[in-house]
This record gives sequence, C-alpha cells and structure tokens, in this order.
Amino acid sequence: MAASTDTPARVSATARFVRTPPRKARLVADLVRGKTVNEAHAILAYSTRAAALPVHKVLQSAAANADHNAGLDAAELWIALITVDEGPTLRRYRPRAMGRATPINKRTCHITVTLEPVAAE
Repeated sequence: MAASTDTPARVSATARFVRTPPRKARLVADLVRGKTVNEAHAILAYSTRAAALPVHKVLQSAAANADHNAGLDAAELWIALITVDEGPTLRRYRPRAMGRATPINKRTCHITVTLEPVAAE
C-alpha cells in the first residue's frame, strides 16, 4: 500500500495518426522535453514549425487530463516523457514523364505526452 503513495501521479495524452512526418514532429518535441508546462506552452506558441500545433494540442490535452482526472494543477507539472512514434504511411503516386509514376509517401505519427508534478523530480 505504501508503494502507491510513493509513486508520482503520471498523466498522459496521445494523438494518433497525426498527418505530419515523425522526423519533423521529433524536432518540435525535442524543444519542450523536460520543460514545465508553462514554458512548453510559451515555446510552442511562438514556434514557426507546423508540427508545433499538434504537439501543443496534445500538451493541452495532457494538462486538462491532469486537472480533471487527477486533480493536479497544470502550472506545477513538467513534461516527464514526450515521444513521437511512426504511424502508418499513406502511399500515393504522382504521374511523371513518359507514362511513369513515382511513389509519394505521406507519413503519419503518434504523439504521446506524459506529465508529472514538479516536486516528483
């Protein structure tokens, strides 16, 4: 019983099948890894990368989950874990010269954000 009180409350949120390549989303995830929620919101709000929007939305969802489900204050949380995994690739073809076709790979990713209270560091 005592072991459950020693473990910190971890809250997470996941966005699956996001239509951005995982390599580009990982660049944004690296910017906010290990930061507090307020710092991460500020960084993502002013980032010019397109992948910042889905990462920001997952971070907001994780903070809302912490507030609603675990009763934690979003201002006292930090990003303990953020992962960007590869999702399924949509394969399309583009017509080219002399009747040929070249493949176009439209990659997707799964973004997971896990938050912990700052005092749990």
